[in-house]
Amino acid sequence: MKTAYVLNGPNLNLLGTREPQVYGSQTLADVEALCAQACARHGFALEFRQSNHEGVLVDWIHEAGRAHAAGTLAGVVLNAGAYTHTSVALHDAIKGTGITLIELHISNVHAREAFRHHSYISPAAKAVMAGFGVPGYALAIAGLAELAPAA
Repeated sequence: MKTAYVLNGPNLNLLGTREPQVYGSQTLADVEALCAQACARHGFALEFRQSNHEGVLVDWIHEAGRAHAAGTLAGVVLNAGAYTHTSVALHDAIKGTGITLIELHISNVHAREAFRHHSYISPAAKAVMAGFGVPGYALAIAGLAELAPAA
């Protein structure tokens, strides 16, 4: 069984309380449950993680790269939070590992502040999703199922 990694960056641990008018009222635990259901539908195991630290996210992408090399990775859904707009390190990790990665945003970042319009992740990602709210995670996992090579 292949594994889908769902990685969440800074402040996503505050889902449910942080700007609910932007991010909704669902918690990160709710997102994990949604992802577990979506992975089960597509025959994937789930690795669901969150960190406020850039280097930890880089390490997890490297781990996913090793799974990719071993043929056990379905792909990665990454909500890098604010690191989307600042992290060359995440960009380089994604490119360096050769993983299939979907960049995900709960809100439509292009309808928000101008600094959120640029992504260092997008050029290294296979696809980008924004503005579907928390249900976007399940859509991204379905996208991985479409992109993942046959087992």
